[in-house]
Amino acid sequence: MISKAKLKYIRSLEQKKYRRQEGVFVAEGPKVVGDLLAVAPAREVFATREWISQQPANTSAQRWGTLTEVSDDELRKLSFLQHPQQVLAVFETALPHPSTADDELRLALDGVQDPGNLGTIIRIADWFGIGTIYCSLDTADAYNPKVVQATMGSIARVHIIYTDLSTLIDSLPAGTPVYGTLLDGDDIYRQTLSARGLIVMGNEGKGISPAIADKVTHRLLIPNYPEGRETADSLNVAIATAITCAEFRRQAHRPI
Repeated sequence: MISKAKLKYIRSLEQKKYRRQEGVFVAEGPKVVGDLLAVAPAREVFATREWISQQPANTSAQRWGTLTEVSDDELRKLSFLQHPQQVLAVFETALPHPSTADDELRLALDGVQDPGNLGTIIRIADWFGIGTIYCSLDTADAYNPKVVQATMGSIARVHIIYTDLSTLIDSLPAGTPVYGTLLDGDDIYRQTLSARGLIVMGNEGKGISPAIADKVTHRLLIPNYPEGRETADSLNVAIATAITCAEFRRQAHRPI
């Protein structure tokens, strides 16, 4: 039986101020919760008997924190999803991540606002082996339940750091390439791209802010085809991120 106080607490975590206050976030579903449990213990787990029975016998219950068996109806009351998926867990936002080497490729997000875009970008970074994403202070909260679900578990493997991007770029080691996708950039497919550096992606409507654009050392453009044809004004930022990351990785594996 879920108490009213516990239900109120979980539902409060839909709001950023309470997540920050508690230092926790909510994850739902066997896939997302399972990926997170592989790297960090949960503070609390609320699960149906079906989910509990499916866990391997050698699973350490200590990783579940406080486990509460719930009915489907109770889970619906707790859940932020339209269709709850067997399990909901509360994790601390301070997830363990390996340190990032200076010679790795990283992403920076300058004012990305849509939770779905942010979650998809985190998933894209995970797919292309980019372990760190720096987010400007006005980027959407990565621990918003919509973002967490959109990552499909990738938030367990990608380090998200909120920081002042201008200060971050100024602190990079000398010679570190800073790439940015801009409308006045050079065709990405005709550039030689490094296997290290920082790739900056901008806001859905405004792109990269002027202050950060001034610090970009390599301005890139994803061209439309055929050239000169009337087309959409721009690409969705998550799609643009996928194309950009794919080209960086393609060049890194290109035969010499």
